[in-house]
Amino acid sequence: MTERTEQRRTVIIGPPPTPNGDLHVGHIAGPYMAADVHTRFLRATGRPVLYTTGTDDSQTYVVSSAAKLGTTPEALAEKSWHDIRATLGLMGISVDGFAPFDDGYRAMVLDFVMRLHRAGKLRLRRVKLPYVEATGEFLMEGLVSGGCPVCLAVSRGGLCESCGHPNNFAELTDPRSTVDPTADVTYRETEILVLPLEEYRERLTAFHEAKQSTWRPHIVQLMRELLARPLPDFPITYPAGWGIPAPFPETAGQVLNAWAEGMPASMYCTAVAQRARGEQPASDDELWLAENDIRLVYFLGFDNAYFWGLTHLALLLAHEGRYVVPDAIVCNEFYELENEKFSTSKGHVVWTRDLVREAPRDLVRFYLALTAPEHARTNFSRAALEKITGERLVEPWNRLAQLLGKAVAELGVQREELAVSVAANARRAAIAERFAAGYELTGYSLSRTADLIPLHIERLLGRAEALLDGPAPADREACAAALGDLFAELRTLLAAASPILIDLAERVRAEGGFDGTFTLVPDETTIRPFIVPELGRAAAES
Repeated sequence: MTERTEQRRTVIIGPPPTPNGDLHVGHIAGPYMAADVHTRFLRATGRPVLYTTGTDDSQTYVVSSAAKLGTTPEALAEKSWHDIRATLGLMGISVDGFAPFDDGYRAMVLDFVMRLHRAGKLRLRRVKLPYVEATGEFLMEGLVSGGCPVCLAVSRGGLCESCGHPNNFAELTDPRSTVDPTADVTYRETEILVLPLEEYRERLTAFHEAKQSTWRPHIVQLMRELLARPLPDFPITYPAGWGIPAPFPETAGQVLNAWAEGMPASMYCTAVAQRARGEQPASDDELWLAENDIRLVYFLGFDNAYFWGLTHLALLLAHEGRYVVPDAIVCNEFYELENEKFSTSKGHVVWTRDLVREAPRDLVRFYLALTAPEHARTNFSRAALEKITGERLVEPWNRLAQLLGKAVAELGVQREELAVSVAANARRAAIAERFAAGYELTGYSLSRTADLIPLHIERLLGRAEALLDGPAPADREACAAALGDLFAELRTLLAAASPILIDLAERVRAEGGFDGTFTLVPDETTIRPFIVPELGRAAAES
C-alpha cells in the first residue's frame, strides 16, 4: 500500500518543549512547523492523524533557568506551559492536545517504567557523577556543563548539541555547575538504575539499517557512528531533587531521568489529544499498543536525535512487542538568527509571539517554511522576511487577485459556471503531484514545497496578464474559458498551499472557493469564480 492510499492512523509527536521560557522563532522553524504542515496535509487528503505534544517539566534545565531568573522551578514551569501553548496557537500549530504535567502524566510514566522493572529490564550500576561538595548535590543534564569527549565543543550533561553524541556520568571534561559556575566540582560514586542499551544492539542496528535509505542523512550518519561503538548505559534514575520520584526500592530518594519519560509522556499526550477530539481511550497507552498498528512519526531537532533514535526506541523494544516503534523520524538542523545561534541569555532572540504581532501569520509561516533548516543550518533575518515575502509572495499574489477580480467584474460572470478544460485539469494534477511529493514523508521538504508557491503564482500571473491586462478582450467566450482554467488552477494551488498559508486558505474557504480538501487528480468540468483575497505586507523593521 502506498503512502497516498495509507489509511492507518498517523500519530505525530512534536518533541516536548522544556518549560523554561517561551518559544522563539528558532523553536518554531524546526519540528513544530514541519509537523504542523504534514498534519494539515494528511487531513486535507482525508487521512486520519493526531498531532500532539506537551511540556517536559522534569528537565533539569527548568531548575537551572529558574535559578538564573530568581524564581522557583514550579513557578517557571507553570508560566511557561501557558506561554508555550499560547504561542503554538498564535502560529497556527494545529496540535490536537497539549498535555499537562499532571497526575495522569505521572501515572502513565510510572506504569511504563514499573513494567520494565518488574520484567527485569533495568540494571543497578555504580557510576561516578560530578558533585558539588559545598551543597551535597550531584550534577547531571542541564545542571552541568563541560567539554564534549567526542567533538570537544562546550556541552551540557547527557548529550552534546553539536555532534549529537551522549556523554553520560563522568565523561564531560572540566565539568562545572550551570547554577553556580564558581562552585568546586569533584566526582562521587552512587548507584542508579540504567537500561543497558548494548543488550538491544542487534534490534537497534536492524531497525536503523532498514531506515537509512529514507531518513535524512545526518541522523543516519549519527546512528551509524553510535552503533559502531559500545552503546552506553542509559540512566533511568538520578540522585537529584527535581523530577518524578523513582518508584524502585533499589534507588530510594532518587528521581526518574527526565529523558526516560519521553515515550510514556508521548503516549499520555496522545491520549490527551484523543480525549480533546471526543474519543475515550481505555488506557493512556491504548493507541500505541502494537495491535492498533498506528503509523508513528517524530519531528525533532538533531540535538534530540540520540534520545529519540536510540534510547527511546530501546525503551519501546524493552517492552517486548507491547508497543509500536516509529515509522519515521524527520530531523532538522539548527535555525540561526542573523547567522548566529539563537541565545536567550544573550538577548539574541526573536520571540514568536512578537513576530506574529508585527507580520501577517501567513507571511511568517511561508518564510519559515522556505528557510527551514532541513539539511544544514539556515538563517532568520527580519529584513529578508520583509523582502522575500514582499517580492515573491505578496506583490505577485495581489496583482493576480486584482486582475482576476477585474476580469470577473468586466465579464459579469460572478455567478456563472465557467468551463474547465482537460488541459487545465492535467496541469492541476501536475501541481498537486509536485506539492504532494514534498509533503509525503518519503520526500518531505518544507523548503522545496514552499518554493513551489511563488513559482505557480508567477506562472498564473503571466497568463492572467497576457489575457486580461489592458482593454477587455473582444471574444467574451474565449476569455471566459481561459478564466475558468485560471480559477481552476488557482483553486488547486490554494489547496496545495493551504498547509502553509493557513489564513489565506481559510479566507478563500469562507468565500466558497476552497472546501479544505487536497485532491491529487482534480477533474471538475466547471468552476464558479470566487473572491481572491489579497495578502497583507510585513511591516518594515523599525
